[in-house]
Amino acid sequence: MPRDINPLDTEKLGLQTLEKRLMKSDSSMSLKIGLPKEISSDEQRISLTPGGVSVLTANGHEVYIEKDAGEEANIEDREFAEAGAEILPGANELYKKSEFILKVAPPSIDEYELLQPNQLLLSALHLGNTTEKFLKLLIDKNITAVGYEFIRGSDGEYPIVRMMHEITGSMSVQIAAHYLENYSGDLGIMLGGVSGIPPATVVILGAGITGEYAARTALGYGAQVFVLDNDLAQLRRLENALDRRIITATANHQYLFSALQYADVVIGAAMTEGERAPCWVTEPMVSQMKEGSVIVDTVIDQGGCIATSKATTLSNPIYREYDVIHYCIPNIPSMVARTATFALNNVIVPYILAIGDAGGIRECLWENEGLRNGTYVYKRHLTKKTLSNLFDMPYREIEMLIASHI
Repeated sequence: MPRDINPLDTEKLGLQTLEKRLMKSDSSMSLKIGLPKEISSDEQRISLTPGGVSVLTANGHEVYIEKDAGEEANIEDREFAEAGAEILPGANELYKKSEFILKVAPPSIDEYELLQPNQLLLSALHLGNTTEKFLKLLIDKNITAVGYEFIRGSDGEYPIVRMMHEITGSMSVQIAAHYLENYSGDLGIMLGGVSGIPPATVVILGAGITGEYAARTALGYGAQVFVLDNDLAQLRRLENALDRRIITATANHQYLFSALQYADVVIGAAMTEGERAPCWVTEPMVSQMKEGSVIVDTVIDQGGCIATSKATTLSNPIYREYDVIHYCIPNIPSMVARTATFALNNVIVPYILAIGDAGGIRECLWENEGLRNGTYVYKRHLTKKTLSNLFDMPYREIEMLIASHI
Protein backbone atom coordinates (compact mmCIF):
# COMPACT_ATOMS: atom_id res chain seq x y z
CA MET A 1 0.00 0.00 0.00
CA PRO A 2 1.47 3.42 -0.91
CA ARG A 3 2.58 5.43 2.07
CA ASP A 4 0.46 8.46 1.16
CA ILE A 5 -2.77 6.45 1.37
CA ASN A 6 -4.48 6.52 4.73
CA PRO A 7 -5.72 2.96 5.48
CA LEU A 8 -8.95 4.49 6.79
CA ASP A 9 -9.60 6.57 3.66
CA THR A 10 -12.13 4.28 1.99
CA GLU A 11 -12.80 6.64 -0.91
CA LYS A 12 -9.18 6.57 -2.07
CA LEU A 13 -8.79 2.84 -1.49
CA GLY A 14 -11.96 2.03 -3.40
CA LEU A 15 -10.94 4.31 -6.25
CA GLN A 16 -7.46 2.83 -6.39
CA THR A 17 -8.93 -0.67 -6.71
CA LEU A 18 -11.30 0.49 -9.46
CA GLU A 19 -8.51 2.15 -11.42
CA LYS A 20 -6.23 -0.90 -11.22
CA ARG A 21 -9.03 -3.08 -12.54
CA LEU A 22 -10.16 -0.79 -15.34
CA MET A 23 -7.17 1.14 -16.66
CA LYS A 24 -6.20 -1.86 -18.84
CA SER A 25 -9.35 -1.45 -20.94
CA ASP A 26 -8.68 -0.63 -24.59
CA SER A 27 -11.80 1.03 -25.92
CA SER A 28 -12.51 0.60 -29.62
CA MET A 29 -14.91 3.56 -29.66
CA SER A 30 -14.49 6.98 -28.09
CA LEU A 31 -17.60 8.20 -26.31
CA LYS A 32 -18.55 11.82 -25.69
CA ILE A 33 -19.99 11.67 -22.19
CA GLY A 34 -21.95 14.55 -20.65
CA LEU A 35 -22.56 14.96 -16.92
CA PRO A 36 -25.08 17.79 -16.38
CA LYS A 37 -25.73 19.47 -13.05
CA GLU A 38 -28.80 17.94 -11.40
CA ILE A 39 -31.45 20.67 -11.32
CA SER A 40 -33.86 18.99 -8.92
CA SER A 41 -33.48 20.63 -5.51
CA ASP A 42 -33.71 17.17 -3.93
CA GLU A 43 -31.00 15.50 -6.00
CA GLN A 44 -27.49 16.14 -4.74
CA ARG A 45 -25.73 13.06 -6.13
CA ILE A 46 -23.90 12.78 -9.43
CA SER A 47 -22.77 9.65 -11.26
CA LEU A 48 -19.01 10.22 -11.66
CA THR A 49 -16.13 11.13 -9.39
CA PRO A 50 -12.82 12.64 -10.54
CA GLY A 51 -11.35 9.14 -10.26
CA GLY A 52 -14.02 7.80 -12.60
CA VAL A 53 -13.31 10.62 -15.04
CA SER A 54 -9.59 9.79 -15.04
CA VAL A 55 -10.37 6.16 -15.87
CA LEU A 56 -12.66 7.15 -18.75
CA THR A 57 -10.32 9.75 -20.24
CA ALA A 58 -7.36 7.35 -19.95
CA ASN A 59 -9.36 4.99 -22.15
CA GLY A 60 -9.87 7.60 -24.85
CA HIS A 61 -13.31 8.90 -23.90
CA GLU A 62 -14.21 12.58 -23.69
CA VAL A 63 -16.01 13.75 -20.56
CA TYR A 64 -17.93 17.04 -20.36
CA ILE A 65 -19.11 18.25 -16.98
CA GLU A 66 -21.40 21.20 -16.35
CA LYS A 67 -19.99 23.85 -14.05
CA ASP A 68 -20.64 23.14 -10.34
CA ALA A 69 -22.18 19.73 -11.11
CA GLY A 70 -20.38 18.17 -8.15
CA GLU A 71 -20.93 21.01 -5.71
CA GLU A 72 -23.55 19.24 -3.56
CA ALA A 73 -21.35 16.14 -3.35
CA ASN A 74 -18.40 18.31 -2.24
CA ILE A 75 -16.45 17.75 -5.47
CA GLU A 76 -14.93 20.85 -7.07
CA ASP A 77 -14.72 21.60 -10.78
CA ARG A 78 -10.93 21.81 -10.36
CA GLU A 79 -10.82 18.14 -9.35
CA PHE A 80 -12.77 17.10 -12.45
CA ALA A 81 -10.62 19.28 -14.71
CA GLU A 82 -7.41 17.82 -13.28
CA ALA A 83 -8.81 14.35 -13.99
CA GLY A 84 -9.25 15.24 -17.66
CA ALA A 85 -12.83 16.51 -17.95
CA GLU A 86 -13.83 19.62 -19.85
CA ILE A 87 -15.91 21.95 -17.71
CA LEU A 88 -18.75 23.59 -19.64
CA PRO A 89 -20.60 26.70 -18.43
CA GLY A 90 -24.16 25.52 -19.11
CA ALA A 91 -26.46 22.61 -19.87
CA ASN A 92 -27.28 23.70 -23.44
CA GLU A 93 -23.71 23.34 -24.64
CA LEU A 94 -23.20 20.11 -22.71
CA TYR A 95 -26.24 18.35 -24.19
CA LYS A 96 -25.30 19.46 -27.73
CA LYS A 97 -21.71 18.19 -27.46
CA SER A 98 -22.54 14.88 -25.78
CA GLU A 99 -23.55 11.56 -27.32
CA PHE A 100 -24.07 9.98 -23.91
CA ILE A 101 -25.94 11.74 -21.07
CA LEU A 102 -25.17 10.45 -17.60
CA LYS A 103 -27.58 11.54 -14.86
CA VAL A 104 -28.93 10.38 -11.52
CA ALA A 105 -32.50 11.69 -11.60
CA PRO A 106 -34.48 11.25 -14.82
CA PRO A 107 -34.66 14.40 -16.97
CA SER A 108 -37.19 16.92 -15.71
CA ILE A 109 -39.68 18.72 -17.94
CA ASP A 110 -37.24 21.63 -18.18
CA GLU A 111 -34.61 19.25 -19.58
CA TYR A 112 -36.79 17.51 -22.16
CA GLU A 113 -35.90 19.93 -24.94
CA LEU A 114 -32.20 19.65 -24.15
CA LEU A 115 -32.13 15.97 -25.08
CA GLN A 116 -30.75 15.47 -28.59
CA PRO A 117 -31.92 12.92 -31.19
CA ASN A 118 -30.10 9.56 -31.07
CA GLN A 119 -28.47 10.22 -27.69
CA LEU A 120 -27.88 7.55 -25.08
CA LEU A 121 -29.41 8.33 -21.68
CA LEU A 122 -28.32 6.52 -18.54
CA SER A 123 -30.22 7.56 -15.39
CA ALA A 124 -32.78 6.40 -12.88
CA LEU A 125 -36.36 6.19 -14.15
CA HIS A 126 -38.43 6.46 -10.91
CA LEU A 127 -41.47 4.40 -11.85
CA GLY A 128 -43.66 6.27 -9.36
CA ASN A 129 -43.18 9.55 -11.25
CA THR A 130 -42.68 8.40 -14.84
CA THR A 131 -45.07 9.88 -17.41
CA GLU A 132 -46.27 8.77 -20.81
CA LYS A 133 -45.11 12.13 -22.16
CA PHE A 134 -41.51 11.40 -21.15
CA LEU A 135 -41.53 7.93 -22.71
CA LYS A 136 -43.00 9.25 -25.96
CA LEU A 137 -40.36 11.99 -26.05
CA LEU A 138 -37.61 9.38 -25.83
CA ILE A 139 -39.27 7.33 -28.55
CA ASP A 140 -39.77 10.32 -30.86
CA LYS A 141 -36.13 11.40 -30.48
CA ASN A 142 -34.83 7.86 -30.99
CA ILE A 143 -33.03 7.98 -27.65
CA THR A 144 -31.70 4.78 -26.16
CA ALA A 145 -32.64 4.96 -22.49
CA VAL A 146 -31.21 2.73 -19.75
CA GLY A 147 -32.66 2.86 -16.24
CA TYR A 148 -30.46 2.29 -13.20
CA GLU A 149 -33.19 0.33 -11.45
CA PHE A 150 -33.53 -2.11 -14.36
CA ILE A 151 -29.86 -3.04 -14.80
CA ARG A 152 -29.60 -6.70 -13.79
CA GLY A 153 -26.73 -9.11 -14.34
CA SER A 154 -26.76 -12.82 -15.16
CA ASP A 155 -26.54 -13.55 -11.42
CA GLY A 156 -29.94 -11.90 -10.93
CA GLU A 157 -28.34 -9.04 -8.99
CA TYR A 158 -29.26 -5.37 -9.52
CA PRO A 159 -25.86 -3.79 -8.72
CA ILE A 160 -26.84 -0.11 -8.72
CA VAL A 161 -30.13 -0.75 -6.95
CA ARG A 162 -28.38 -2.88 -4.34
CA MET A 163 -25.79 -0.20 -3.60
CA MET A 164 -28.42 2.51 -3.16
CA HIS A 165 -30.67 0.19 -1.15
CA GLU A 166 -27.87 -0.51 1.31
CA ILE A 167 -27.56 3.23 1.90
CA THR A 168 -31.34 3.71 2.00
CA GLY A 169 -31.89 0.95 4.55
CA SER A 170 -29.28 2.30 6.93
CA MET A 171 -30.39 5.91 6.51
CA SER A 172 -34.10 5.11 7.00
CA VAL A 173 -33.50 4.06 10.60
CA GLN A 174 -31.33 7.10 11.33
CA ILE A 175 -34.12 9.29 9.98
CA ALA A 176 -36.79 7.53 12.03
CA ALA A 177 -34.68 7.85 15.19
CA HIS A 178 -34.49 11.60 14.65
CA TYR A 179 -38.26 12.01 14.28
CA LEU A 180 -38.93 10.01 17.43
CA GLU A 181 -37.10 12.66 19.43
CA ASN A 182 -38.77 15.57 21.24
CA TYR A 183 -37.32 17.79 18.54
CA SER A 184 -40.41 16.85 16.54
CA GLY A 185 -42.71 17.35 19.53
CA ASP A 186 -43.79 13.72 19.59
CA LEU A 187 -42.94 10.45 21.34
CA GLY A 188 -39.56 11.55 22.65
CA ILE A 189 -38.09 8.05 22.83
CA MET A 190 -34.79 6.36 21.99
CA LEU A 191 -34.76 3.43 19.61
CA GLY A 192 -32.61 1.34 21.90
CA GLY A 193 -34.01 2.38 25.26
CA VAL A 194 -31.75 2.25 28.35
CA SER A 195 -31.41 -0.04 31.35
CA GLY A 196 -34.88 -0.67 32.73
CA ILE A 197 -36.59 0.98 29.74
CA PRO A 198 -37.74 -1.28 26.86
CA PRO A 199 -36.45 -0.44 23.36
CA ALA A 200 -38.61 0.97 20.59
CA THR A 201 -40.36 -1.39 18.17
CA VAL A 202 -39.31 -1.16 14.53
CA VAL A 203 -41.46 -2.91 11.92
CA ILE A 204 -39.81 -3.44 8.55
CA LEU A 205 -41.93 -4.30 5.52
CA GLY A 206 -39.84 -6.35 3.10
CA ALA A 207 -36.85 -8.63 3.63
CA GLY A 208 -34.85 -7.46 0.62
CA ILE A 209 -31.63 -5.43 0.68
CA THR A 210 -33.23 -2.25 2.02
CA GLY A 211 -35.03 -4.23 4.71
CA GLU A 212 -31.86 -6.10 5.63
CA TYR A 213 -29.78 -2.94 6.09
CA ALA A 214 -32.62 -1.26 7.97
CA ALA A 215 -32.76 -4.27 10.28
CA ARG A 216 -28.99 -4.27 10.79
CA THR A 217 -29.02 -0.59 11.69
CA ALA A 218 -32.07 -0.88 13.97
CA LEU A 219 -30.44 -3.79 15.79
CA GLY A 220 -27.30 -1.71 16.13
CA TYR A 221 -29.37 0.95 17.88
CA GLY A 222 -30.77 -1.75 20.19
CA ALA A 223 -34.34 -1.68 18.90
CA GLN A 224 -36.75 -4.61 18.83
CA VAL A 225 -37.10 -5.52 15.15
CA PHE A 226 -39.96 -7.21 13.28
CA VAL A 227 -39.58 -8.03 9.59
CA LEU A 228 -42.59 -8.99 7.47
CA ASP A 229 -42.53 -10.42 3.96
CA ASN A 230 -44.43 -12.98 1.89
CA ASP A 231 -41.22 -14.59 0.62
CA LEU A 232 -40.38 -17.24 3.21
CA ALA A 233 -36.97 -17.90 1.63
CA GLN A 234 -36.06 -14.23 2.09
CA LEU A 235 -37.23 -14.30 5.71
CA ARG A 236 -35.17 -17.42 6.41
CA ARG A 237 -32.12 -15.87 4.75
CA LEU A 238 -32.46 -12.72 6.82
CA GLU A 239 -33.02 -14.63 10.06
CA ASN A 240 -29.84 -16.60 9.44
CA ALA A 241 -27.86 -13.54 8.35
CA LEU A 242 -28.83 -11.68 11.53
CA ASP A 243 -28.37 -14.67 13.83
CA ARG A 244 -32.12 -14.86 14.59
CA ARG A 245 -32.07 -11.55 16.45
CA ILE A 246 -35.17 -10.40 14.56
CA ILE A 247 -38.78 -11.56 14.66
CA THR A 248 -40.26 -12.51 11.30
CA ALA A 249 -43.80 -13.03 10.04
CA THR A 250 -45.64 -13.34 6.76
CA ALA A 251 -47.10 -10.07 5.53
CA ASN A 252 -50.75 -11.06 5.73
CA HIS A 253 -53.51 -8.75 6.95
CA GLN A 254 -53.60 -10.18 10.47
CA TYR A 255 -49.88 -9.87 11.17
CA LEU A 256 -49.58 -6.48 9.48
CA PHE A 257 -52.48 -5.02 11.44
CA SER A 258 -51.15 -6.39 14.74
CA ALA A 259 -47.54 -5.31 14.17
CA LEU A 260 -48.46 -1.77 13.14
CA GLN A 261 -50.51 -1.21 16.30
CA TYR A 262 -47.38 -1.73 18.41
CA ALA A 263 -44.89 -0.08 16.06
CA ASP A 264 -42.97 3.06 16.98
CA VAL A 265 -41.34 3.01 13.55
CA VAL A 266 -42.45 1.45 10.25
CA ILE A 267 -39.91 1.15 7.44
CA GLY A 268 -41.63 0.54 4.09
CA ALA A 269 -39.27 -1.52 1.95
CA ALA A 270 -41.64 -3.89 0.12
CA MET A 271 -40.96 -3.94 -3.58
CA THR A 272 -40.47 -6.04 -6.68
CA GLU A 273 -37.41 -5.03 -8.70
CA GLY A 274 -38.34 -3.19 -11.88
CA GLU A 275 -42.03 -2.91 -11.01
CA ARG A 276 -44.32 -0.69 -8.95
CA ALA A 277 -44.17 -1.40 -5.24
CA PRO A 278 -47.04 -3.49 -3.82
CA CYS A 279 -49.27 -1.61 -1.37
CA TRP A 280 -49.26 -3.74 1.78
CA VAL A 281 -50.49 -1.27 4.39
CA THR A 282 -54.04 0.05 4.13
CA GLU A 283 -55.34 3.37 5.43
CA PRO A 284 -57.31 1.71 8.28
CA MET A 285 -54.05 0.09 9.45
CA VAL A 286 -52.33 3.47 9.58
CA SER A 287 -55.29 4.98 11.45
CA GLN A 288 -54.73 2.47 14.28
CA MET A 289 -51.02 3.27 14.73
CA LYS A 290 -49.67 5.15 17.76
CA GLU A 291 -49.88 8.92 17.66
CA GLY A 292 -46.42 10.31 16.96
CA SER A 293 -45.10 7.08 15.47
CA VAL A 294 -43.00 7.34 12.30
CA ILE A 295 -43.38 5.86 8.82
CA VAL A 296 -40.42 5.98 6.42
CA ASP A 297 -41.57 4.73 3.01
CA THR A 298 -38.32 4.02 1.21
CA VAL A 299 -40.01 2.78 -1.98
CA ILE A 300 -42.04 5.91 -2.71
CA ASP A 301 -40.08 6.30 -5.96
CA GLN A 302 -41.68 2.99 -7.00
CA GLY A 303 -45.15 4.15 -5.94
CA GLY A 304 -44.89 3.40 -2.19
CA CYS A 305 -46.00 0.36 -0.18
CA ILE A 306 -48.23 2.24 2.29
CA ALA A 307 -51.63 3.61 1.27
CA THR A 308 -51.17 6.98 3.01
CA SER A 309 -47.71 7.63 1.50
CA LYS A 310 -47.13 10.49 -0.91
CA ALA A 311 -43.80 11.83 -2.10
CA THR A 312 -42.15 14.58 -0.05
CA THR A 313 -39.04 16.72 -0.58
CA LEU A 314 -35.83 17.43 1.32
CA SER A 315 -37.06 20.96 1.98
CA ASN A 316 -40.40 19.69 3.32
CA PRO A 317 -39.73 16.06 4.24
CA ILE A 318 -42.65 15.12 6.49
CA TYR A 319 -46.40 15.36 6.83
CA ARG A 320 -48.92 13.85 9.24
CA GLU A 321 -51.77 11.50 8.50
CA TYR A 322 -53.81 10.21 11.48
CA ASP A 323 -51.15 11.95 13.59
CA VAL A 324 -48.52 9.55 12.25
CA ILE A 325 -45.38 11.19 10.86
CA HIS A 326 -44.76 10.21 7.23
CA TYR A 327 -41.31 10.63 5.67
CA CYS A 328 -41.47 9.79 1.96
CA ILE A 329 -38.47 11.23 0.12
CA PRO A 330 -37.86 9.37 -3.18
CA ASN A 331 -34.06 9.62 -3.07
CA ILE A 332 -32.87 9.10 0.49
CA PRO A 333 -29.25 8.37 -0.61
CA SER A 334 -29.06 11.98 -1.83
CA MET A 335 -28.82 13.00 1.82
CA VAL A 336 -25.32 11.46 1.88
CA ALA A 337 -24.44 12.70 -1.59
CA ARG A 338 -20.70 12.17 -1.46
CA THR A 339 -20.91 8.57 -0.25
CA ALA A 340 -23.65 7.82 -2.78
CA THR A 341 -21.70 9.45 -5.62
CA PHE A 342 -18.63 7.31 -4.98
CA ALA A 343 -20.86 4.23 -4.78
CA LEU A 344 -22.56 5.06 -8.11
CA ASN A 345 -19.26 5.78 -9.82
CA ASN A 346 -17.79 2.41 -8.85
CA VAL A 347 -20.72 0.54 -10.37
CA ILE A 348 -21.36 2.70 -13.45
CA VAL A 349 -17.85 3.21 -14.87
CA PRO A 350 -17.41 -0.45 -15.91
CA TYR A 351 -20.66 -0.27 -17.89
CA ILE A 352 -19.50 2.85 -19.72
CA LEU A 353 -16.19 1.20 -20.59
CA ALA A 354 -18.08 -1.86 -21.82
CA ILE A 355 -20.00 0.28 -24.31
CA GLY A 356 -16.76 1.75 -25.66
CA ASP A 357 -15.03 -1.63 -25.78
CA ALA A 358 -17.91 -3.17 -27.70
CA GLY A 359 -17.83 -0.40 -30.30
CA GLY A 360 -21.20 1.15 -29.48
CA ILE A 361 -24.46 0.66 -27.64
CA ARG A 362 -26.00 -1.85 -30.07
CA GLU A 363 -23.02 -4.17 -29.91
CA CYS A 364 -22.79 -3.77 -26.15
CA LEU A 365 -26.47 -4.56 -25.61
CA TRP A 366 -25.97 -7.82 -27.47
CA GLU A 367 -23.00 -8.77 -25.29
CA ASN A 368 -23.86 -7.20 -21.93
CA GLU A 369 -26.85 -8.75 -20.20
CA GLY A 370 -26.93 -6.12 -17.45
CA LEU A 371 -27.29 -3.17 -19.83
CA ARG A 372 -29.70 -5.11 -22.04
CA ASN A 373 -31.96 -5.73 -19.07
CA GLY A 374 -31.65 -2.08 -18.11
CA THR A 375 -32.81 -0.69 -21.46
CA TYR A 376 -36.40 0.51 -21.56
CA VAL A 377 -36.43 2.49 -24.84
CA TYR A 378 -34.47 1.37 -27.91
CA LYS A 379 -34.84 2.19 -31.60
CA ARG A 380 -38.13 4.05 -31.06
CA HIS A 381 -39.67 1.14 -29.15
CA LEU A 382 -40.58 0.62 -25.51
CA THR A 383 -38.77 -2.53 -24.38
CA LYS A 384 -40.15 -3.06 -20.86
CA LYS A 385 -43.41 -4.97 -20.43
CA THR A 386 -44.02 -3.37 -17.03
CA LEU A 387 -44.02 0.08 -18.63
CA SER A 388 -46.18 -1.17 -21.47
CA ASN A 389 -48.77 -2.42 -18.99
CA LEU A 390 -48.55 0.74 -16.89
CA PHE A 391 -49.17 3.15 -19.78
CA ASP A 392 -50.99 0.88 -22.22
CA MET A 393 -48.26 1.41 -24.80
CA PRO A 394 -46.93 -1.18 -27.28
CA TYR A 395 -43.53 -2.71 -26.67
CA ARG A 396 -41.10 -5.09 -28.30
CA GLU A 397 -38.53 -7.45 -26.80
CA ILE A 398 -35.11 -5.85 -27.02
CA GLU A 399 -33.48 -9.10 -28.14
CA MET A 400 -35.75 -9.10 -31.20
CA LEU A 401 -34.87 -5.49 -32.01
CA ILE A 402 -31.15 -6.14 -31.79
CA ALA A 403 -31.30 -9.38 -33.75
CA SER A 404 -33.41 -7.84 -36.53
CA HIS A 405 -30.88 -4.99 -37.03
CA ILE A 406 -33.70 -2.42 -36.77
